[in-house]
Amino acid sequence: MESDLELTRRLSGRDRDAFEELYRRYAPAAYGMALRVLRDPAIAQEVVHDAFASLWRAPEVYDADRGSFRSFFLSLVHHRAVDMVRKEERLKERERKVNRARVEDEADVGEVVAEEADLADRRRSVRDAIAELPPEQREAVELMYFEGWTQARIAEETGVPLGTVKTRVLAAMRKLRGKLS
Repeated sequence: MESDLELTRRLSGRDRDAFEELYRRYAPAAYGMALRVLRDPAIAQEVVHDAFASLWRAPEVYDADRGSFRSFFLSLVHHRAVDMVRKEERLKERERKVNRARVEDEADVGEVVAEEADLADRRRSVRDAIAELPPEQREAVELMYFEGWTQARIAEETGVPLGTVKTRVLAAMRKLRGKLS
């Protein structure tokens, strides 16, 4: 079985078989990551497709001296998924602003106020739950979900082993789930 490094070298020469092998190896993990971030199968598929298309167009962006292909590619997919979440949020916010006037005209103003109060309460609950996390778990969660960093980048930037970062994020998510459910 060829190494990822050899496949990426072949990919630079537009070798379709190398591309297909990389796709076979990494599409399932990439899709799983995108789906966890986006929670929408169709958009997750689109993000993975775009990441592979980008790799095909510019295989030279992968630098083996900076780490494994797996880390590089999953980081690429994660960043694209986070960007897509931000894009979707901007579109939803724009739509809310446009439709707010219509909603206030057509709907019971009391309902609108109740929805906004409920949303504010949920945001406050999430902020409070995050604030209760141990500092190292809170830092990992904030960097990952609010800054869009991958776990590998968190490990690199903070000097904490990757396994420790993963453990902290998992423990934090379990605590948050328990507090917010």
